[in-house]
Amino acid sequence: MKVVLTRDLEGYGFFGDVIEVKKGFANNYLIPRGYAVPATEGNVKHVQEVLRQKRRKIEREKKKAEELAKKLEGVVVRVTKPVGEAGKLFGSVTASDVVSALKEQGIEIDRKSVVFPHAIKQVGLYTITIRPHRDVSVEIKLDVKPEEKE
Repeated sequence: MKVVLTRDLEGYGFFGDVIEVKKGFANNYLIPRGYAVPATEGNVKHVQEVLRQKRRKIEREKKKAEELAKKLEGVVVRVTKPVGEAGKLFGSVTASDVVSALKEQGIEIDRKSVVFPHAIKQVGLYTITIRPHRDVSVEIKLDVKPEEKE
């Protein structure tokens, strides 16, 4: 039986794929759970239209992410944290720290797009990655400074 997948299904295909499966598998598992619909002409056209709309949305998001990446090129983010002996931080630098520091510079990003190579627990200069889209990433400098004691 031919069905059109309405969700990505590991081992079988991705959203919009028309696949051939056994009738019992389709009627007892895929269709009732919403993983697929029968591959009628109308269902195939509907899923293809949804795919086109998703592609356009992804393209718009990618363009916005590329513009953001251009803004971020060459940016140095400064974060001040309380430190103990030998420049060791109390805790570590978090994505929220980076987001708020960028916000002060007029750049808005999502906390989930900040990627650290490792936990940052020392004062110093680091390179971190900002990934606003799965296909777009940019490396920026993170300058961790000790908080001034009064």
